[in-house]
Amino acid sequence: MYVVKSPLSDENLKTVSEALQGALVDLVDLSLVAKQIHWNVVGQRFRSVHLQLDEVVALARTHTDIVAERAAALGVSPDGRAATVAVGSGIGVTPEGWVDDTAAVSAMVDALGAVIARMRERVDATGEPDPVSQDLLIAVTGDLEKQHWMFQAENG
Repeated sequence: MYVVKSPLSDENLKTVSEALQGALVDLVDLSLVAKQIHWNVVGQRFRSVHLQLDEVVALARTHTDIVAERAAALGVSPDGRAATVAVGSGIGVTPEGWVDDTAAVSAMVDALGAVIARMRERVDATGEPDPVSQDLLIAVTGDLEKQHWMFQAENG
């Protein structure tokens, strides 16, 4: 079996692989949370919130693939299995059943805020050992912060 060899030292690879794996888990869960709320949102702002949630799903899925492929390029096997996501995500419990549009927006503000806080820690952690991975995580964080702002503005 061929194993990809990383250009990073073992110590740096450990730090970077933990950051990338954590980002992967949070992004997979964010896409699932946003889709769950998307299916169940109700209220006067249904259409706009429904469509905005799909933007988050698409964004999270795109970044999930980029993060996973960066890990693979460094010789780290990415793990996006449901069990791994369930125990590793930093996102709280998603509302069950129908979700009023205001509650849906609040849930997304909380979910995005949790992921962003963890992403910023990963940005800090990867700066020295691997600026390439740091740059990728900075881009992810910037996109998530834009969505966070838009959802916060939604509820005023």
